[in-house]
Amino acid sequence: MIEKISVRTHGREEIIDITENIEKIISNSKISSGYCIIFVPHTTAAIAINENADPAVKRDVLKILDTIIPQNGDYEHFEGNSPAHVKTILTGNSQMILIENGKLKLGTWQGIYLCEYDGPRSRSVLIKIVSS
Repeated sequence: MIEKISVRTHGREEIIDITENIEKIISNSKISSGYCIIFVPHTTAAIAINENADPAVKRDVLKILDTIIPQNGDYEHFEGNSPAHVKTILTGNSQMILIENGKLKLGTWQGIYLCEYDGPRSRSVLIKIVSS
């Protein structure tokens, strides 16, 4: 079964921690061992795993992406959100994480993030838990 969470974003670009949402779904699944697939069905949003201890990391990531892929470039896409599409390609729209003893096997400082590059919007995140 596929679970779905909705995330409301508030800025043009932001990185939102969704780790707790995913952990609840895993806990409710009662699956002890397996893996979790997290997918965002959007072309201007992404799923990433990264540092979750220092909020400055999220700001730095957005700053660096804006330096590499500026908002006001020479883009042809008529909607004006080409930078969001490129950032999504670089970041990726899915992650797969191992589950052991009913818990995500994330590193000590890792969290799961929805990366918004074309907001504000309401985003869907799809989660599939697979037992092994």
